[in-house]
Amino acid sequence: MFDSVREDLKATLDEITAAGLHKPERVIGTPQSATVDVTAGGRPGAVLNFCANNYLGLADHPDVIAAGHAALDRWGYGMASVRFICGTQEVHKELENRLSAFLGQEDTILYSSCFDANGGVFETLLGAEDAVISDALNHASIIDGIRLSKAARYRYANRDMNDLEQQLKEATAAGARRKLVVTDGVFSMDGYVAPLREICDLAERYDAMVMVDDSHAVGFVGPGGRGTPELHGVMDRVDIITGTLGKALGGASGGYVAARAEIVALLRQRSRPYLFSNSLAPVIASASLTVLDLLESAGDLRERLTANTQRFRTRMAEEGFDILPGDHAIVPVMIGDAGEAGRLAELLLERGVYVIGFSYPVVPQGKARIRVQLSAAHSAEDIDRAIAAFVEARKALAG
Repeated sequence: MFDSVREDLKATLDEITAAGLHKPERVIGTPQSATVDVTAGGRPGAVLNFCANNYLGLADHPDVIAAGHAALDRWGYGMASVRFICGTQEVHKELENRLSAFLGQEDTILYSSCFDANGGVFETLLGAEDAVISDALNHASIIDGIRLSKAARYRYANRDMNDLEQQLKEATAAGARRKLVVTDGVFSMDGYVAPLREICDLAERYDAMVMVDDSHAVGFVGPGGRGTPELHGVMDRVDIITGTLGKALGGASGGYVAARAEIVALLRQRSRPYLFSNSLAPVIASASLTVLDLLESAGDLRERLTANTQRFRTRMAEEGFDILPGDHAIVPVMIGDAGEAGRLAELLLERGVYVIGFSYPVVPQGKARIRVQLSAAHSAEDIDRAIAAFVEARKALAG
């Protein structure tokens, strides 16, 4: 049977490659950092890393690594169980409590990833008599999570408050019992920040709850790094926050839902990704507690990240590159053509800068880009070298 399927799959893969949409996986031979060794053309070499979610540079922080070593001795390697059977250690509860306090929520529940967290919320909270109103550019995990729910689905144009209000009116007119507005805090492909104050205003007007996936914000956005709700002054008005431990918070893995106490309590009883997935590895939970300790005194890291972001955005614009506006550490360099974006990424790697070309289906057709991500671990010299490489690679691509 598979012989016939094999040919169909090969044809699909050939089409992906021919369209310039193939996504190679480069092999890194070092810990995640501002500089990594990447195998390219069969030869490893040190390159500047501008495509990791390592916003605060904590992925190889010595205190985090030391905490991981200590946790292995104290808690072991893995739980070999789900939480409600025999998969809950003191360290899991401590991390949940610390995240709740940090994010200003009543309770928190840990998941193996934020993808699972988003996959476990909607089906648990919403039934066929309810409605979910989702931003058009929300992360794939939100989209897939909504698909698992029987709730009526409404979609509003990205950050368009007039359209959001229209969708809320329609959901209300349809008699929805519960209404949930869901948005990314920061949209990962564009670096745009959701207007949470306006969203909360509309949600309260139409008696809806608000959910924010703040994966690309927690740790470094807002005065204390508590994310977009803190940035917009609405920490007490957001009902559900989902996020990851795999970006600014040390870059490992794991996700969470921080929310009203009753919401978390119900997720513990009925959220399928939580009930049927192994517990988060204790080494990650323990190291994440050290990350939260570091965040309390990470103002200098957040300031350095802001300065690096401004330097890169300003200089790239001066060099004539098409940069989407904003001030987030995600800086999309717009290319348009998928093949050109992939080729530009290869030319940059040859010049010692590791970035990735993003194309369909990750972004819409014709909107291919290089998504540059700044880190507090980058130096000013690193940024200047990257900009010079972009200029050189652009010339080579044109010529």
